[in-house]
Amino acid sequence: MTVTHRTPDKTSTGTGLRLRPLRLDDEAAVLSAHESLALDEFTFALHYLPPMRWSTYLMRLDRMRTGIEMPKGFVQDTFLVAEVDGELVGRASIRHSLNDYLLRFGGHIGYAVLPQHRRRGYATEMLRQSVIIARSVGVDRVLVTCDETNTGSATIIERAGGVFESLEYEKPGGAAKRRYWID
Repeated sequence: MTVTHRTPDKTSTGTGLRLRPLRLDDEAAVLSAHESLALDEFTFALHYLPPMRWSTYLMRLDRMRTGIEMPKGFVQDTFLVAEVDGELVGRASIRHSLNDYLLRFGGHIGYAVLPQHRRRGYATEMLRQSVIIARSVGVDRVLVTCDETNTGSATIIERAGGVFESLEYEKPGGAAKRRYWID
């Protein structure tokens, strides 16, 4: 079963951004994005383990979306790429539920914009569309987190209606995560 999400056209969003599932022809663009964000110590292609075959990766994502053969410690999630005018600009992961770790640090939605596409409104639109998708899979109250020092992401979450709840520290003296709820 393929997940498709219809998104508004350019005139209504201003960005022309569309979230969509990965396709067979996305391999080169996704692996390039994965390498690019790895330089920032950030994972682009979630659940990808090199030298995994691309078709195997797509099947893994489909299993994660449908909840079949879930790896221990993971929750069902929908992984989508963000595209503008046929070019990959980012990705979003929408978790259908939360485990203890996600409740404290990860939230329901994770997103990333490739460095060369930042500051164009794409993250804002990705989060807006991701909240709609989260609601479509039964998430009424959406938790979104960001690093305490990431003021850009905090601003995006707040503009999307996120209400700050708390800071969570994974370890004493370590980096903190800002936790926001979107009702």
